[in-house]
Amino acid sequence: MLDDVLKKRILDAVRQKPRSIDELATLIRKNWRTADRYVQRIAETEGSISVRTFREGTRGALKIVFWVSAESIHSSEFQERLFKHIEMGRKKSDFSPSEIYQYVDEKKKDAVILTEDYLDSKSNFEDYRERLLGTKSELFLFSGNLSLVNMGTKKEDVADVLEKIAKRGVNIRILTRVEIPGIENIRRILEINNKVGKKMVDIRHCFHPLRGTIFDDSVAILKEIRKPEIYVKGELKEKMTTFYRIYDKEWIEWLKNVFWAMFRSSISAERRIEDISGMQTVKVHR
Repeated sequence: MLDDVLKKRILDAVRQKPRSIDELATLIRKNWRTADRYVQRIAETEGSISVRTFREGTRGALKIVFWVSAESIHSSEFQERLFKHIEMGRKKSDFSPSEIYQYVDEKKKDAVILTEDYLDSKSNFEDYRERLLGTKSELFLFSGNLSLVNMGTKKEDVADVLEKIAKRGVNIRILTRVEIPGIENIRRILEINNKVGKKMVDIRHCFHPLRGTIFDDSVAILKEIRKPEIYVKGELKEKMTTFYRIYDKEWIEWLKNVFWAMFRSSISAERRIEDISGMQTVKVHR
């Protein structure tokens, strides 16, 4: 069983230098298959290590485990610059997804501008619902306060769909603010773990400027909302919502790494809720 002691031993070893599965198996005194399974689990749940297979398909195939450092997130100067801007942002107005979108290959992206009527429509929910149901293994969600989970119809909303895919084995990871406003949204999604019987949903408290969803490695959809009140009068006549859809595997992987970088350093929603629940209201006695 992978406990905290074994996990720390593996992470400490890989942090020092890349290790083969054989080395790690010897270190933790387990067989190769068990060590490989532990490594895969850590990579999937924490994102702090990654695995590469050399000479794949041959008898001499070699699996090497690497530490995912801050530097390894970026493959170019502009990605490093983008990450710094995202890292410094706290509100959605602090960063525009168009800054990412502009660098993606024209053939591997598209964007749509939604009217206010369509944004709140059944059609918009059904499109998002189908994408969620099509997710096979992992879902990453950049959110503000998880108000998205209430989008839907009288029969079904996003929270219901998340429960369905969690029961099917999809790992759901969410970065969002965990505060008194919107805390019921957080509790409702965390309740999925109790219904499923194991932890399929992991929510961390984080102020960040991104809004969007990454579905496996197939597509990342980032949302941007522009409101007239933050522009000079007359520059923008009405609220405008843009969905930037990215299909480029390299950019999707980069966005996942950005997610993991913030996720690893953020506190769990459960711990945050515990602290909030312990707050006392002070009243004036007359």
